[in-house]
Amino acid sequence: MSRDVTYNELSAKALEILRKGAFLTTAGNNKINTMTIGWGNIGIAWQKPVFMVMVRPSRYTYELIEKSNEFTVSIPFKDMGRALGICGSKSGRELDKFAAAGLKTVAAKKISTPVIADCGLHYECKVIYKQEMIPEQLAAADQSACYPSGDYHTLYFGEIVASYIDY
Repeated sequence: MSRDVTYNELSAKALEILRKGAFLTTAGNNKINTMTIGWGNIGIAWQKPVFMVMVRPSRYTYELIEKSNEFTVSIPFKDMGRALGICGSKSGRELDKFAAAGLKTVAAKKISTPVIADCGLHYECKVIYKQEMIPEQLAAADQSACYPSGDYHTLYFGEIVASYIDY
């Protein structure tokens, strides 16, 4: 069961939990992958509610999001530390993270990428803009702290087309 919520109804709680980890899921070519994220933003852009996520081109998720142009973010309202650890340290290229982490998916309401079952809060997003980071535009301290190997993120701005909690 789920209950629809406005995109910002639980945004403060979502952003606080995001710092500890959430699931970014995407699908393409009949494959589904999820990864742990700890960075993101919820807001308004181009008069639409958006969730901005960052994905490095070296990640398997990058390949899939480039194909599908959509993603879901599932914010855990319960302890899912073990699953977040697996999904944040293993590649979906070599491992079925869902099986390894004991995760199940549920069909999304408005897009083809599923959400993580029994997780908490879900955002379904369609990519409306993406931008590769421009290293010269990043503060030197953040560049050395977050990108010592030069593996910069691509920023994906996803229009939030559905948001809901499961229970």
